[in-house]
Amino acid sequence: MTNIDDVARLAGVSTATVSRALRGLPTVSAATRRRVLAAAEQLQYAVSPNASRLAGGRTATVAVVVPRITRWFFGTVVEAVEDTLHESGYDLLLYNLDGRERTRQRVLRTANLHKRVDAVMLVATPLRPAELTELAALGLPGVTISSGSRVPGWPCVRIDDVAAGGTATRHLLDLGHRRIAHICGDPHDELAHTTHLDRRRGYQEALRAAGIVPDPGLDVESQFTIDGGNRATTELLARGEPPTAIFAACDEMAMGAVRALREAGLRVPQDVSVIGIDDHDLAGVLGLSTIAQPAAEQGRLAAQILLNPLGGRELSPQAGRIPDPGDDPGAAPVILPTRLVVRESTAPPRAH
Repeated sequence: MTNIDDVARLAGVSTATVSRALRGLPTVSAATRRRVLAAAEQLQYAVSPNASRLAGGRTATVAVVVPRITRWFFGTVVEAVEDTLHESGYDLLLYNLDGRERTRQRVLRTANLHKRVDAVMLVATPLRPAELTELAALGLPGVTISSGSRVPGWPCVRIDDVAAGGTATRHLLDLGHRRIAHICGDPHDELAHTTHLDRRRGYQEALRAAGIVPDPGLDVESQFTIDGGNRATTELLARGEPPTAIFAACDEMAMGAVRALREAGLRVPQDVSVIGIDDHDLAGVLGLSTIAQPAAEQGRLAAQILLNPLGGRELSPQAGRIPDPGDDPGAAPVILPTRLVVRESTAPPRAH
């Protein structure tokens, strides 16, 4: 099997010169480059992408940091990122914070990523000031997905969570609901992503636009899980008169809400309508109305953005302008569209 030494002997140059010539570096003269290319073609020598990257000081690896990999959104995003990276010969190094402070400090507050990866992707991971400073100081290309901290010089791919929350709430308002509850994430969980704050804001803005003052008694915080939605809804029902509709900040919470309502003897949607956000894989099976977001597409697009400075394949033009990682940190993010999906879990209130 032909190797780089064979090409070097035929071209009459060193293996280092062959490597530089085949990588197109400007330190090789045009005449030498032509000689090397001719030798490589004659010997049918194909450059190994991984060998070329390692020779250039690269690892062919991208670090992906997620708060909790077991959640539907994060798992869907990571799977799409991994598929896209592998197509271009890159590996994924996953850091699952999962609420562990020691893991967070090891990944985000040290130089742990230095020389281990070529780029970093943060998925819905808010950063503390010290972490933001240290991560930016690494000088690595990066991208963020969903709500969280913006890193100077890094583009962002996400949906408009405020708009999504507003769309879900307006759907319930349009059906005639006025006593609309909201179950959302726990803002006191420091390692949680900030998506729930934007979705709550959309909920409140939609109520105010309809002339309704948001009622704190109809707003309950819990975890972004089925159990979290169950607990939040159980607490909501214990506060007194039940709402006629519930907007859950994610589909998993909405599924928990449906379970709690049924356990309390209430029917969905005859007694209480329920809507979530995501379009989880089980949402259609359960007949759950939702605001569908393109989770996998966010992962694919973010990976494509990273591949550009890393010398990967050409970027897809979908979803609008692809920002360069050197863009101004205040530049507009790439925002992918969401859509309302109406299923069996929402209907007009009985009195309506």
